[in-house]
Amino acid sequence: MIDFQAWLMEEDNRGVGKLEFGYTIEIRAIEWWTWWTFDGISGPAFWGLINPDWSLCNKGRRQSPINLEPTKLLYDPNLRPISIDKDRVNGIMTNTGHSVIFYTGPWDEENDSDMGGGSYSSSGISGSSSNPRIIVNITGGPLSYRYQFHEIHIHYGLKDEVGSEHTVDGYAFPAELQMYGFNSQLYNNFSEAVLHSQGVVAISVLLQLGDLSNPELRLLTDQLSRIKYSGQSAPVQRLSLQGLMPNTDHYMTYEGSITMPACYETVTWVVINKPIYITKQQLYVLRKVMQGDQEYPKAQLGSNFRPPQPLHHRPVRTNIDFNKGPQCRTSIHKDMYYKANTWRQQQPA
Repeated sequence: MIDFQAWLMEEDNRGVGKLEFGYTIEIRAIEWWTWWTFDGISGPAFWGLINPDWSLCNKGRRQSPINLEPTKLLYDPNLRPISIDKDRVNGIMTNTGHSVIFYTGPWDEENDSDMGGGSYSSSGISGSSSNPRIIVNITGGPLSYRYQFHEIHIHYGLKDEVGSEHTVDGYAFPAELQMYGFNSQLYNNFSEAVLHSQGVVAISVLLQLGDLSNPELRLLTDQLSRIKYSGQSAPVQRLSLQGLMPNTDHYMTYEGSITMPACYETVTWVVINKPIYITKQQLYVLRKVMQGDQEYPKAQLGSNFRPPQPLHHRPVRTNIDFNKGPQCRTSIHKDMYYKANTWRQQQPA
């Protein structure tokens, strides 16, 4: 592998390296965040090699996602239901070139256009001091602190058989929605929290094909035609994060990492034990989103998922008790486990 930085013999004030071999070659400094992908020589297997700051991606022992094996789950009777505030939020759907992401933040309506392209600011939800950003808190579950919602990532495949990052007994779903929050009791923002233990919570909601979509999911997918190309954005109004959650209190939880570089191992994962539904039409529109900009669209953005990572003997706990009785009112060391796969093919009523 070429060490690109070793080739930068000198650098001018534009960040351009020059080599002299009887003629001048300009080599622009690498922007690592734009260089990585989900496949090939810049894909997940190489993230920890192409940038030393991402070494956890290859050497970490608490990486995500994982394959959830029902026979290895530990029943923990002390796990509480996860709680998300009911408040609706406004924000921005954007195509980053790596993923489709929803951020909370104000929308600059003057820059709004049919193709997306409005500007995002983290200073508040409305862009004016008279209507400050709405804060949605995530509490309960395995969490010891209060976490403030930060953003949503959508991972999906170019075919129905793959797409989710987490798998259940080797079974992949067509897509996965991940809600991230940061520990607002210990840290000021997500960028600070992601560097520290117990800094981040990620709630994973698996998406299954169905004839009728989750209505809150439709609020997000309705904007996809406006963010077809990288860098484009579109506003989303009055999204209910609670409404994106399936009708269940059951989940699995483990300690893991961010699923993209730099793979920081500071995330408490909560994987909900029931999917919400996405239609074939919604997946079709998702698969039309491109990695590049309008001038150089590159390939389709789909298949933006990291493969499951080794568990390395981490405990995966659950609050699902399939054997209710006196023997289950004990510690997780009873090594209770469950099997639950009937909802894989369920359709909404």
